Amino acid sequence: MSEKLKPWKDEFTATFLLALPIILSNLSNTLINATDVFLLGRLGKDALAASAIGVGLVISPLVFGIGVISASSAMIAKELGAKAHSVRDVRRTVRASFWVAFQFSLPVMVALWFTGDFARFAGLEEHLANNIGLFVRGLEFEILPVLLIVALRNFVVALHKPMWSMIIGFINVGFNAFINSGLILGYWGFPQMGLLGAGIGSSFTALFSLSLFIFIISTQKPFRRYSIFGRFWRIDKVRLKELWNLGMPIGFQVGFEVSVFAAAVFLMGFISTNATAAHSIALQIASISFMVPMGIAQAATVRVGNALGRGDEMGIARAGWASYIIGVGFMAMMALVMWNIPYTLAGLFIEKDAADAATVIMIAVSFIKIAAIFQIFDGAQVVGAGMLRGLHDTKAPMIFALIGYWVIGLGVGAYLAFYTPLQGVGIWIGLATGLGVVAILMIIRWQFRRQYGLLP
Repeated sequence: MSEKLKPWKDEFTATFLLALPIILSNLSNTLINATDVFLLGRLGKDALAASAIGVGLVISPLVFGIGVISASSAMIAKELGAKAHSVRDVRRTVRASFWVAFQFSLPVMVALWFTGDFARFAGLEEHLANNIGLFVRGLEFEILPVLLIVALRNFVVALHKPMWSMIIGFINVGFNAFINSGLILGYWGFPQMGLLGAGIGSSFTALFSLSLFIFIISTQKPFRRYSIFGRFWRIDKVRLKELWNLGMPIGFQVGFEVSVFAAAVFLMGFISTNATAAHSIALQIASISFMVPMGIAQAATVRVGNALGRGDEMGIARAGWASYIIGVGFMAMMALVMWNIPYTLAGLFIEKDAADAATVIMIAVSFIKIAAIFQIFDGAQVVGAGMLRGLHDTKAPMIFALIGYWVIGLGVGAYLAFYTPLQGVGIWIGLATGLGVVAILMIIRWQFRRQYGLLP
């Protein structure tokens, strides 16, 4: 092999080996969500619709907190790139991310307690609003443990030890299936609690996962020397401010993206319950494929951040482009799968003899076809964001997300849904348009990274 090509081969290999356990960990989270959708589908379309809206309302603020804490990954990667055996700086960053989790989660949980009242005020049907409020009151208690999990997972991944995150993730799949099948459907001697049980079960799963992370980091040799939990209650105001400053734009960026999908679910509620249930199915399928480029984006942040810490300009380029090629290439393959077997995919998430099942599947198929088209855009924008995050560039991607998702994407979608005959299909066309705009802006920013002063 040519000496010029060997560094590229090494980078592709290193990126893939780092990304694979992260991807599998992300997929385990999606399997948990898919399990919940499957179980709630046994209760019928009303439960599916209420849970789709409820999850969107919880996820929208939650991803903002996740985005802020995700800045710790870029910070730790740069610290380790500059000094491979750094301990104190890494510990300071991880502990600061704990405090962000506490600061953010408590007021959000108080606000979410009144979700049912908000849904009624917004004009949703009384029965649907009550179901949404019931579900969210169980689910909102996962917010704090999820944020703490993200802080610990970023630490593990930045140390290039993502295998532990993957192992914990797949243990959680089994635990969640057990606890939620019990609390939703009344199996294993649990009381049948329906939607409320789904929310409570998910919160218990998050607590279980957090306890596993704490155990591993406290006992395993690669992590013990950092003493992450020693006197973690002491606030490092300087590092906390640094984390908020770098992470807040990331929080807004991912918040704009996820909340536009939540807004799309909410708009579906004004079209019909069938459209909302179909949207839930199509979005779940698209989310499964999205876990792969999202994992690659997380690896890109670490790899680019390491090269940034070393001051290695060519290393930055290789790390970014290797991640981009892997992520976009995978999504191109997934686009072909979704385009060719939409009926098969849709039928996995609802009982075919349930009321209106044929109608829901037909609508879901039309959504999945559009989701297939935007797969490449979705992969390009998330990996592009991860690449820029590794350079500690977070403000411009935030602006791109605001314009692309909320101004263009939601604007186009709402117009097509309510001022043309397209209805729910129009909303999905708008989502695809917004993703395409953001993907283009991200890669332009990366391509001209030197001109924008992002290189060391």
